[in-house]
Amino acid sequence: MLSGVTGRDGPPPPTDHGGLLGRVFLTRVIEPGDETGGRWVRELGVDRVVRRLRQHGEPLPGVSRKRWAGLLARAERADPRRDLAVAQETGVRFVCPGDAEWPGQLDDLGDTRPLGLWVRGTADLRLWALRSVALVGARACTEYGAFMAATLAAGLAEKGWIVVSGGAYGIDGAAHRGALGAGGATVAVLACGVDRPYPRGHAGLIGRIAEQGIVVGELPPGEHPTPSRFILRNRVIAALTRGTVVVEAAHRSGSLATARAARRLGRHTMGVPGPATSGLSAGVHELLRQDAVLVTDADEIVELVGDMGELAPERRGPVLPRDLLDPAVRQVLAALPARKAAHPDAIARTAQTAPDDAIAKLYELRALGYVERHGDGWKLTRQAVISVRGGADVR
Repeated sequence: MLSGVTGRDGPPPPTDHGGLLGRVFLTRVIEPGDETGGRWVRELGVDRVVRRLRQHGEPLPGVSRKRWAGLLARAERADPRRDLAVAQETGVRFVCPGDAEWPGQLDDLGDTRPLGLWVRGTADLRLWALRSVALVGARACTEYGAFMAATLAAGLAEKGWIVVSGGAYGIDGAAHRGALGAGGATVAVLACGVDRPYPRGHAGLIGRIAEQGIVVGELPPGEHPTPSRFILRNRVIAALTRGTVVVEAAHRSGSLATARAARRLGRHTMGVPGPATSGLSAGVHELLRQDAVLVTDADEIVELVGDMGELAPERRGPVLPRDLLDPAVRQVLAALPARKAAHPDAIARTAQTAPDDAIAKLYELRALGYVERHGDGWKLTRQAVISVRGGADVR
């Protein structure tokens, strides 16, 4: 248990909905992903933490006096009733742990679990998260990366999966658009208040997501993003979903933090390969050299994260006419040299069969247009040479 908590905290202030106001208050005071603050809430409860902050009590364990002073300054400006009123005006609700809509998989984050989530959109976040996949990647992506993100998202949407991403430029935006374009569902997890879309260039896209999907964030109305908030936001994306696909990422890409969080949480981690010479695929390739799984389409993603039996179709090259030949006939065909005639005895030795049997198969192949006689020898026709080269059986 935490030490340093005395009886002078006094009676708890009035709260409703099992600490709703207290949790809203704390979203103004404690930064997302603050493990120390999460431990306070877990061991002391929301009310006692709020009371200590409001009454300018002694620092709670694990923080310096300087940092505690900063938290107290934030607490003085926090007004949870005002935040809830602003949220209601913009169609935003606050979902707490324990609520029917709370996604239970977020509890896997332990003391870094969100204090609550601000949710914009009419769908049920918990139900959507149960069948969701994260698609993340570079902001400054290539055309190939944007194409792959949109294609994967559309394929997942058509299969009834929810696409989760961060609403940013590049891969995130392409993933959201791909899902929406296929008539599917998507969730944007923001590093700012959900009433203040960021980046501004995506205001229209995020507004569309709020209408057709869900926009989620840990920060209260009006809050702006910071670099650290982007990184900490990624743990929520990883925890919400069954798996994370990194489409395109350089070695220092923030999207790799999502993949690492997914790995720590025991979620599936996947990567889409790119050109070996592309710096924007270097981070993905490093993931694939570790324990991420290579994926190239929605079927392969669903095979990994879906239910038993949701298998990707078997991949194979095109069926060539010679593939339909009897195996013994194919063996004789493969025994012929590519550019010169051969005697039946030599063909029989190479095909490991009797000369009479080889001759019978050669006449069968001649009837099918694969070989022709040249004196005492046999030679591939021009069409057969092309067919054999296409199958990589050239000798």
